[in-house]
Amino acid sequence: MTKRHVSLPEGPDEGVREFIAEVDERLSGPEDNCEVVQETLVDLYGDREAYERWRDGGDVSPAERVRLQGYDPCNATLESEYYAEKDEETYTQSKYLQWLWRQFDATPMADNIEFALRFRQMLADHLFEEAGENLRIFKNVTFSYGHNITVGDNTVIHDDVHLDDRGKLTIGDRVSISDDAHVYSHDHDVVDQTEVRDFHTIIEDDVRVTYDSMVRAGVRLGENCIVAAKSIVGADVPAHHIAAGSPAKSISIKPGYEGVANPLEDANVDRRDEREIPYDLPEDLDRFDEFGRERGGPVTSHARSDDD
Repeated sequence: MTKRHVSLPEGPDEGVREFIAEVDERLSGPEDNCEVVQETLVDLYGDREAYERWRDGGDVSPAERVRLQGYDPCNATLESEYYAEKDEETYTQSKYLQWLWRQFDATPMADNIEFALRFRQMLADHLFEEAGENLRIFKNVTFSYGHNITVGDNTVIHDDVHLDDRGKLTIGDRVSISDDAHVYSHDHDVVDQTEVRDFHTIIEDDVRVTYDSMVRAGVRLGENCIVAAKSIVGADVPAHHIAAGSPAKSISIKPGYEGVANPLEDANVDRRDEREIPYDLPEDLDRFDEFGRERGGPVTSHARSDDD
């Protein structure tokens, strides 16, 4: 083992415990979560005096007003709000928590590891569909919604990871996801990139997804497998295999597991279609095409692309 236990001094640790417990209690109570998030961010950013002056009708500059309004997630917009197939009621509450998570990560306090890990664990308990114990989620981890994510115990998610739960994402116990990895649960059509398919992406217990790799929507990473750095995984990786490359292929079996792992020749099977999650769109949907262009051509049936 190459790490050791680290703790805060007694005084600061007491303050951290009290602050996290207070926010946790308010998020669990009857208060409007927009107000809870806003006031928490006001205090984390040291803007209480300006906030109270503005709230009481005092003079604030246009920049101060925009900043103070921006602490309130009801005044913010996120990319995932454009996703037409989402459950609007569930998303609204998730958005508030996601806004608190993202804005917390922009404060200097996000670099205080012992404080930040515990704060994000508390937020994950509220935001994720299920959050295991002893999660270590580091800085600038992003989600599509958050509420379609299930994570097991003792899992580590490092800096700048993107967990797309536009479909559904299940992550097991003792999983390690390294910096800059991207795990997707939705995919785009090759010809019409506005056409989206949602999937259930599964990362089983004890998996390692290493640096700057990408897991495509609907892939299953089997127990105790490894995805090598900078790999793009588009097919299932069997338990105890090591997959590498772009596209990733099973290249070996972890030493000591040869007798229990499936042979290499049985690997690299694409079973993503089995994990597609169908959805219906409202008939009165006001469609938004961000590309603003005419589509069409000779192709009437086509495959799907890697996500971007």
